[in-house]
Amino acid sequence: MSILERLKPLSPGQEAMVSALKDPEAEIVGIFGPSGSGKSLFSLAYGIDSVVSNTYRRFLIVKPLVNVVSGMGIGAEVGRDIFESLVMDYLKDLASTLQVESGLEDLLRRKAIEIVDLHYLKGRTFDESLVFIDDIQNMPAESVIEVLIRVGNKSKLIVAGDPVFQRLRRVERDSSSIIREILLGEEKARVVDLGLADVIRPGARRGLKLLMELILRSRGMSEEEKKINSIIQLHAPDADVITVFDASKAKEMYGVKGEGVPDIFIFTKTPGRLIGKGGERIQKIESEVGKKVRGVELVLDFKEWIRAIHPVTWVYKHVIEADFAGPRLRIKIDRDGAGAFIGQGGSNIRFFEHVLEGLIGIGVEIEQVEARAEKGGRKRRSGES
Repeated sequence: MSILERLKPLSPGQEAMVSALKDPEAEIVGIFGPSGSGKSLFSLAYGIDSVVSNTYRRFLIVKPLVNVVSGMGIGAEVGRDIFESLVMDYLKDLASTLQVESGLEDLLRRKAIEIVDLHYLKGRTFDESLVFIDDIQNMPAESVIEVLIRVGNKSKLIVAGDPVFQRLRRVERDSSSIIREILLGEEKARVVDLGLADVIRPGARRGLKLLMELILRSRGMSEEEKKINSIIQLHAPDADVITVFDASKAKEMYGVKGEGVPDIFIFTKTPGRLIGKGGERIQKIESEVGKKVRGVELVLDFKEWIRAIHPVTWVYKHVIEADFAGPRLRIKIDRDGAGAFIGQGGSNIRFFEHVLEGLIGIGVEIEQVEARAEKGGRKRRSGES
């Protein structure tokens, strides 16, 4: 049994990733998604299998290293031994998970697996090779193209990057997003988008939630939002408010109407404390603010974000999936709910995207799918009540 076959894909996204890696017609495979979704692990397993089975003569690993304090890249200028030792720590962690430490060392010794420093590529050509570039968000897009140029005959390129983390950090020139867009239109290239549903490692999920909380707490609130936050502290001092978002101008801008649509969103880790046992706390806040207020619990499930923020609250029931696709939030919705989600002239989706952009810098794309089958087995068709 090959190493890749030992790894069981635990999500549809991971299944798509394995399919793309094994596809003999795919000369380039781009894998994009958050940390912990299996990009490096599955790629390394495929790479080891490829050289052991002689599918490729060499497995070349390009791993950009970044000083987490300074944010500067680290190359072989620190010394070849130190550079390779740092990359080896990364490989050993993955090899330990795959339980192939001794086999990895043998392949490295025989030069079947090589560590390549992207700073020293000029004049090199990689024939009969599988080339894996990991963490492309930590290198210029031009450097990724430079590696692609070096890929020669009977070779394959795998690139992996995390546009989700970059987008949440509001990085302007995100290499992983740029390369993803390039590959989407490239012949004989396959692009696999992984999202939160593919993040299996508990620490990675916890880290993403903490990152979102950090971003929300760090966003600059307007004077009006700060004033509202002070009122909240007066009536619900233990509510642990993360941020306050004033959507009243967005409602007016996009023509969003309805008594149930809030003017103010209050993100909190403890919604019960914000609301109060009988709703008395949030009622006092609304009375003093003079606007419709809604508490939103910070969770990783974006269907709950839709339920809390979208002008038509019931539309979340028609959402099949809401997860990252590259640097955007892709919302798969059945056709029965698509009209309400989009709204007249696109008013509802524009309002929702405006709020999401203002909170965490994420845009939205919609994918309409067929209606889900009902419990009785009969499939509900679009337009049927």
